[in-house]
Amino acid sequence: MLPEKPTYRLGLPLLVFAMLATVTHAAPPEGYKLSWADEFNADGAPDPAKWRFEHGFSRNEEAQWYQPENAVCRDGLLVIAARRERVANPRYESGSRDWKKSRPFAEYTSSCLKSNGLYSWLRGVMEVRARIDARPGLWPAIWTLGDHGPWPACGEVDLMEFYQGDLLANACWLAPSKAIDRRGLHRQGRVMWDAVRRPLADFGDATWPSEFHVWRMDWTAERIRLSVDETLVNEIDLSKTDKPAEGPDPFGQPHYVLLNLAIGGTQGGDPSETEFPASFEVDYVRVYQPAAERESPAE
Repeated sequence: MLPEKPTYRLGLPLLVFAMLATVTHAAPPEGYKLSWADEFNADGAPDPAKWRFEHGFSRNEEAQWYQPENAVCRDGLLVIAARRERVANPRYESGSRDWKKSRPFAEYTSSCLKSNGLYSWLRGVMEVRARIDARPGLWPAIWTLGDHGPWPACGEVDLMEFYQGDLLANACWLAPSKAIDRRGLHRQGRVMWDAVRRPLADFGDATWPSEFHVWRMDWTAERIRLSVDETLVNEIDLSKTDKPAEGPDPFGQPHYVLLNLAIGGTQGGDPSETEFPASFEVDYVRVYQPAAERESPAE
């Protein structure tokens, strides 16, 4: 069963205090100002001025069908629910070798929210307070992608991935290739990862997944630091990442935010014995930027 969410039936004075606490932003890091945030305090669907949704099968041969109705804001939280339910695949093609078309049905549903086209940011601090479900087959993630270029040339930063008992903090980019194929065309290059994978047990005892934690990304021109609850998990030296002669600099361009709960796939593990629904709960997303150079919403 999922861990029971704490209740706040504390009497009127404490209840009022708790309600006020949910709408008060923490002090920004020194020298920074709040650039963008979602506190998820309005019950109902996520704010369409801040979030878009992915639809259908998406990546990594994952089992879930992404749909907006699996994400809802209630009690000051964004709740992304994963459910075991069958959904017909309208793109199904018998005999197709494309995994997105070869499956007549999806056996699970979930949601992926993303801010692309609505908000992106270049350097600063992002903090996300969230609670994950750490049972088999589940793959929650907090991550960013660059505005321009196909993956992985656009650059990817994973503040948090969890699967198969491990927490991960990663960056990904494309190393350009000078090799020429038989047709005389340049090869695309190699996918490069700076990835750290640590057992969940490194961070706490068996109660850790039942609690909320703060994931943080500190992004400067020189490095990206990824931490959870002020414990550094990975530090990416950006001088060692590849910057193409043409096309976007993967970590020198604005990135947008993604929040999702995937199921199974190439890394997520086997969900068949897991009881559903499962949930990924997000208390807030906050982006701070240097006070002298705040970014604007994406055009």
